Amino acid sequence: MSQHRVTRLPSGLTVATMPMPHMASVSLGLWVGVGSRYEPAPLNGASHFIEHMLFKGTRRRSAKQISEDIEGIGGSSNAFTSEENTCFYARARHDRFDELLDVLADMFLHSCFAPADIAKERNVIKEELAMYTDQPPYYVQELLNATQWPDQPLGRSITGSEATLDRLGHAQLLRFLHTHYLATNALITAAGRVRHEDVVKACTPLQDHFKRGSRPQFQPVIIRQTEPRVALCTRSVEQTQMALGVRTCARHDERRFALRLLNTLLGENTSSRLFQVLREDRGLTYSISSSLSFFHDAGDLVISAGLDSDQLPRTLRLMLREMRRLIGQAPSRTELQRAKDYVVGQIDLSLENTENQMLWLGEQLLSYGKIISANEIKARLCAVKPAEIRAVARDFFQPERLNLALVSPLKSAAGLGRLLAV
Repeated sequence: MSQHRVTRLPSGLTVATMPMPHMASVSLGLWVGVGSRYEPAPLNGASHFIEHMLFKGTRRRSAKQISEDIEGIGGSSNAFTSEENTCFYARARHDRFDELLDVLADMFLHSCFAPADIAKERNVIKEELAMYTDQPPYYVQELLNATQWPDQPLGRSITGSEATLDRLGHAQLLRFLHTHYLATNALITAAGRVRHEDVVKACTPLQDHFKRGSRPQFQPVIIRQTEPRVALCTRSVEQTQMALGVRTCARHDERRFALRLLNTLLGENTSSRLFQVLREDRGLTYSISSSLSFFHDAGDLVISAGLDSDQLPRTLRLMLREMRRLIGQAPSRTELQRAKDYVVGQIDLSLENTENQMLWLGEQLLSYGKIISANEIKARLCAVKPAEIRAVARDFFQPERLNLALVSPLKSAAGLGRLLAV
């Protein structure tokens, strides 16, 4: 039985814990429910920029002191920005919890945003952007997002662009921070050798430093697609990187459990259909996988591969054949049971450490407003029937839901759209 506990403080700040008394460590996260899809186009990249700036110094600590105060107690820290959330987190021995909280809270609440630091970090982020752009397996995912969610926040880069980064200055960043980093939009999660009462007691004084206000809203997804789309970025590269996206459902849709298992059957691991057909049987690709993303009001399944450009039409036909097979016939109970065992096993393995438990708490609370236990999710997965796999394949594997992105030496993608329309 899950032992997580959640307390909502009078300010709206939420504190959640997962006691793991057998562990030596504690992982602590400070979250805010804001990410790239909350940004208007001129401010694209603001959430990620702010993530960087919170490590650049506070009234009490320089950037170096932030690192030293965590690493000096044997700990580590990091952060990430996604489409809908931002998280700052750290891990150390459990008896160092108070020191971890002091550093993370200081960063979260009292960062300086010195103009000179903003200018320097802008260049750092531009280098990060250039690094990702230079990597075809990464850039093809950015290209797919822009194709799949055109002219809206989900289709724009989390990092921003050179043009938007140049527009993000001291005033813009602080205005964005003050309208989104609110008590009602913030969350503190801790997992490891901790007591819930102790964590709540330590966090309670912090609530007075958070701004008050209503949780901000994001722009809903707009769907106008009626046929497959293909986007090609021609580059002088040795192989074609492709990403075939299928628009699916939101995280609140009950079909997500069947879709999770369909993804495992299709391409998530080395025993999946796509891996066996494309790599093991025909040797068409070294790298082939599929993955899921869920958002508040949308989602997608993405098949990614790197392959010889001459083999692209053949590879696409085989991918689409496997997708049609799932539409035409439900998987056997044996194959589905293997997929269930794999997914359940992966959930259990991932939650063995304090950091993943801390992340689970934050993602569940910000995504659903409550914590859905791992046991409940595993039970829902285990209850999926073969016919439900076929049903979600029929719902989502449709031409008007398909988008193909390519980073390739090819000069033209002519004819590929017709392949997807079959």
